[in-house]
Amino acid sequence: MSDLYNGTENRKFGRIYKKETPDILEAFVAFDNAVFAEEGRAIPLKFRELMALSVAFTTQCSFCIDAHTKGAVKAGATDAEIAEAAWIAAALRAGGAFTHGRMALQVSSTLDHEH
Repeated sequence: MSDLYNGTENRKFGRIYKKETPDILEAFVAFDNAVFAEEGRAIPLKFRELMALSVAFTTQCSFCIDAHTKGAVKAGATDAEIAEAAWIAAALRAGGAFTHGRMALQVSSTLDHEH
């Protein structure tokens, strides 16, 4: 899917949102702007951008990784902080596999293992 990520080409398709669902696009942009406002939030912008970056690594959204890396750096994030955000995402993804493995073992325990 990341092969579809081309900022210039992609903007052309983004215009469809503006044409077909302008009210929803406007609401989304206002929401996003409120979430990432420089001032007026309890969590400083740098930390919100790093949180967004961890989520972007987890969801593997190329657009979000690009935008929130830029936002994090602009808000003062260092390479070390960006690296730690990536490790946080990796730990959570690994933790998800671990806990889902426990669920599989729970299901397995209810099954007859005789062949």
